Amino acid sequence: MRILPNLLPWLAIITTAFAQPADNPDAGPKDVALDNLLSERGPAKAFEAAVTEAKGKGVSQQAILEARFLYHIDLGEDDAIAALLPEFLKQRDAFRIEDTAIFAVKEDWLAVVEFVQAIAALKKGDKPAFKTHITEAFWLSPRQASAFAPHIERLRLEETMSNVKIDFATRLTPVSGGDAIALGSLLPEKKAVLLHFWSPASPESEASLPDYAVTAKALEEKGIAMVSVLVPGPPDILTKAAASVRKLGEKPPGAWLADSREKPLSRDLRVQELPVFVLVSNEGKVLFNGQPSDDALWEKLRGIDPLITRPASPDADK
Repeated sequence: MRILPNLLPWLAIITTAFAQPADNPDAGPKDVALDNLLSERGPAKAFEAAVTEAKGKGVSQQAILEARFLYHIDLGEDDAIAALLPEFLKQRDAFRIEDTAIFAVKEDWLAVVEFVQAIAALKKGDKPAFKTHITEAFWLSPRQASAFAPHIERLRLEETMSNVKIDFATRLTPVSGGDAIALGSLLPEKKAVLLHFWSPASPESEASLPDYAVTAKALEEKGIAMVSVLVPGPPDILTKAAASVRKLGEKPPGAWLADSREKPLSRDLRVQELPVFVLVSNEGKVLFNGQPSDDALWEKLRGIDPLITRPASPDADK
């Protein structure tokens, strides 16, 4: 079996008893084509080319569907996973253990079918159906809990955020020093506010600042107020944060504020990982809370302004 490094949460149900064809001198064209398919993580065009090759070499429809699932899982494409539901339902009862590329037992396959149904339900906003299918997936394959957990956590976060309202009278101090300012003072003539929670103590957060600067500039031009909020940290966190911000230029886009230690916004918004984006309407309603790379963020932004597009990363051409 081929082990893909970005699929760690799913490894509990993926068989590992087979050698890589590249390491097996007896591997035939079919094995090589299957290996190429399971390993492909390039653009969709490259993946479809690998699918065509695999079909031509006699790789089973079951294995090809499994490869599609892993491809979209690895890229975090929930919409594409949900779109696979008709194929999974069609294949559910036709499953044969001799045709599978990744499963050791049928129960693990059925758990993935339930998982795909859960994702499709989540995309439709059908929370009862999501809970039913994700519970059944866990029942069928309890060792796969770590793969199911992020989606459960996301649903719980969304439910919590539905009861949260941001108080725009909240006053925060600029990272560079000076008097505290009210969040509401940043909103006039803006369509919404995007809060960016970060810290120089987080390597991922620090490394993402150039990307954030590009995104902030593009969204400000579309009428979105951009506010970076430094989460509380050790005594020298402000000094380190100010140094990080200076690297972005004389006038970095958006406002750069420090969260309150007594009543932190980050606590109310359940910020646990960094960086995190929280999109807030002018009425204080939380529209999105999650990772900057999440497609759902850009869907919400386009709901505010259809002309908003995701800017290219400054490292895209490097």
